[in-house]
Amino acid sequence: MSKRRILVTSALPYANGPIHLGHLVEYIQTDIWVRFQRLRGNQCIYVCADDTHGTAIMIRARNESRSEEEVIAQSQQEHERDFADFGIRFDNYGSTHSDENRRLCAQVWEAIQAAGLVKTKDVEQLYDVEQQTFLADRFVRGTCPQCGCPDQPGDNCSKCGTTYTTAELVNPVSTLSGSTPEIRTAEHLFIELEQLHPFLDDWTQNQEHLQAEVANYLKGHFLGSADAAEGVKTLRDWDISRPAPYFGFEIPDSPGNFWYVWFDAPIGYIASTQQWCERTGESLDDWWRSEECEIHHFIGKDITYFHTLFWPGMLKTAGFQLPKKVHIHGFLTVNGEKMSKSKGTFIKAETYHRHLDPSALRYFYASKLGPKLDDIDLSLDEFVSKVNSDLVNKVVNLASRSAKFVKDVGLSQEYPDDGGLFDKAARAGDSIAQAYENCDYNRAMRLIMALADDANPFVEQAEPWNLKKDPAKADQLQDVCTVAINLFRQLVIYLTPVLPELTDKTAVLLGHPITHWDQSQTPLLGTKVAKFKHMMQRVDQKDIDKMVDDTREEQAQELADGVRQNAQNQFHDSPDALAAEPLAEECTIDDFVKVDLRVARVIEAEHVPDARKLLKLTLSLGGEETRTVFAGIKAAYDPEKLVGRLVVMVANLKPRQMKFGLSEGMVCASGTGGAEVFLLSPDEGAIPGQRVH
Repeated sequence: MSKRRILVTSALPYANGPIHLGHLVEYIQTDIWVRFQRLRGNQCIYVCADDTHGTAIMIRARNESRSEEEVIAQSQQEHERDFADFGIRFDNYGSTHSDENRRLCAQVWEAIQAAGLVKTKDVEQLYDVEQQTFLADRFVRGTCPQCGCPDQPGDNCSKCGTTYTTAELVNPVSTLSGSTPEIRTAEHLFIELEQLHPFLDDWTQNQEHLQAEVANYLKGHFLGSADAAEGVKTLRDWDISRPAPYFGFEIPDSPGNFWYVWFDAPIGYIASTQQWCERTGESLDDWWRSEECEIHHFIGKDITYFHTLFWPGMLKTAGFQLPKKVHIHGFLTVNGEKMSKSKGTFIKAETYHRHLDPSALRYFYASKLGPKLDDIDLSLDEFVSKVNSDLVNKVVNLASRSAKFVKDVGLSQEYPDDGGLFDKAARAGDSIAQAYENCDYNRAMRLIMALADDANPFVEQAEPWNLKKDPAKADQLQDVCTVAINLFRQLVIYLTPVLPELTDKTAVLLGHPITHWDQSQTPLLGTKVAKFKHMMQRVDQKDIDKMVDDTREEQAQELADGVRQNAQNQFHDSPDALAAEPLAEECTIDDFVKVDLRVARVIEAEHVPDARKLLKLTLSLGGEETRTVFAGIKAAYDPEKLVGRLVVMVANLKPRQMKFGLSEGMVCASGTGGAEVFLLSPDEGAIPGQRVH
């Protein structure tokens, strides 16, 4: 079989948030497939990038008083860290906000313009008056105009798949401010996708590029059928621009308009490849303009429309190679439900990594992922039992119960009789490989665990721990361990795409790296065996519980931070006052309760002769109880206007004899002094004499 040249991508994560366990379904799935292809001897590169443009980044940067470039640089660093922690290895991880992407966007746009696919028309778009910005699709939620499903995003319905404009949503709400946006008109650029209808119908329906259910879905909802009663559907024009203000690439021949994120984001696949080519001396044409290269995209089902209609249309028009396959997967649920922040199941990759082994999650996802669009469920109870049962008790157990007995003598020179176990596992290699190739990881894991189920009884029946006790059975012990270790190594080879860390540890144990799938066909003989070291940790329920607890705490803190940020955005409170007069030394509750703060009513107010700053106030605490207070508020308040007003006073302050009279307390106020003084007043309903707690 000739060596294949394969280019693989995953969807670009948005640079406005952390990687969580839902994201990792896709990147682990893709990384497994890439590692499998390399293990089979194929040339396979894996590129990705951060999706960096749009209103969200712009708003976040504004709120945090940073540039957009600073925000996306920090996000990319965090994303790359999280991916590396889970063994996900990219040949290049770029950014859509790159010079390479800008140039490629211009090239693609020029080709689309030359093909006569672009037109302009006025668009009614939602505008957030409070935030003073047009609202991108992701910042609007409302009811789907087609099926009536509530809480849908501004571009397409997650339930029925219908695409629409934000202005077509029923009862739209801005997610930036929570306000009801208003409709404003702006000129937009559109691509007439209908001109590509014959090509897209052929490409999506030829049973090669898409899963059958995806092809049928596109035919039924967008492309139509010549045999159907409704006939062939007309593809809607694709709105490809956004007016300023917008963080992105300005369209060269349309000043003031920017390419919509879904135009420049997929071109980021090519730009990331370009960066890799420049670093390695490769030619971009060999990867994106050559029929000898297979392009494979891995995406979630929520972005099917963009990757199966818009993107192929762009590539075809611009003269780039079309994808050989778009692999589409379902969503992740946790404990049978949508990931929940309140239940602590909206778990970030960073939080998981702090408590649990990433290899365990890679295996569990592999055991659930099939070739279709079915959602997968992370049942935390099943996660514990499956990882411990399959990996620790079945796979690693083979090595832990045998390697230590041959540390000094190594493996046998000839492969012993094992009743056909090694040969049976070798024959299973083709079926396991086909399952990997088809993204049917669930089947691959079941086939591998069936081999582990065959291997473990051999060790249990041979009882190497008992053979060790009899020096006369040293050769028999070596043979038994040789079989056990080779069956273990065979399993590890088959699991290498899923568990690269276990593969590395096995290479250290046996002194032979695992580099090719075909190594599963030949036993390892006559080699030394290193001292056995721990290979995989059992999953402990207490670590699961701690991860969930930490997630709840993190999300409570994020909610509090969000409330504070929203308040800052709404009220624009300056930090200057606090900086000018920092907080006083910390006190205890015992110190605080000594101060008796009371509601009081001003019943008399008058100027104090010869006093530049003071007003004389007579305060009522209710009934006949009154206090006289001299307050330095003369520059700020007209005494006649204070009569009848409720204030807060320190009622138990030791009286102070002043030259103007006896002051029997203080009124509470803020400000820097002079005209900048502001009396504190209780809310409506308070009455004189009530204590302020």
